[in-house]
Amino acid sequence: MADHVDMVLDQWRERRPDLDVSPMAVVGRLKRLNRLVNAELDKTFARHGLDSPSFDVLATLRRSEPPHQLCPNDLITATMVTSGAITQRLDRLEARGLIRRTRSEKDGRSVVVSLTGEGWDLIEKAMPEHLETEQRVLAAVTGKQRDALAGALRDLLESLGDKRE
Repeated sequence: MADHVDMVLDQWRERRPDLDVSPMAVVGRLKRLNRLVNAELDKTFARHGLDSPSFDVLATLRRSEPPHQLCPNDLITATMVTSGAITQRLDRLEARGLIRRTRSEKDGRSVVVSLTGEGWDLIEKAMPEHLETEQRVLAAVTGKQRDALAGALRDLLESLGDKRE
């Protein structure tokens, strides 16, 4: 079954047969999927009064080792954003009472970020629905296809310098 990307590829092949447009078959679909999947996830986040960046911070704190607190630099690494962006996210979440920033017990100078009770409850409710949304957007592919796709995407990420941090 042909999709929008197939139409674009056909047009390019007709107009510029000298070009190898085959990478567009993957990259074009990745771009479209990114937009469509994010739209679905955003609906889920909105039902919980969250946006994607806020969910990301809360989920990162929740999945961290007990006592579920991280320094801002660890959050920057985990969420792949700048220090300015993480500060804005933390300011918004703290104003909503979902996280707290306190002085580290280790040195008294550095700051650690942790979930409040309200933040904990919110991510506990939002996370299962988030996973249900991800299941739904992947429903068109089999488990075997999903595994193959995940492996291929991992290889692409590694080839572009993305590494586990």
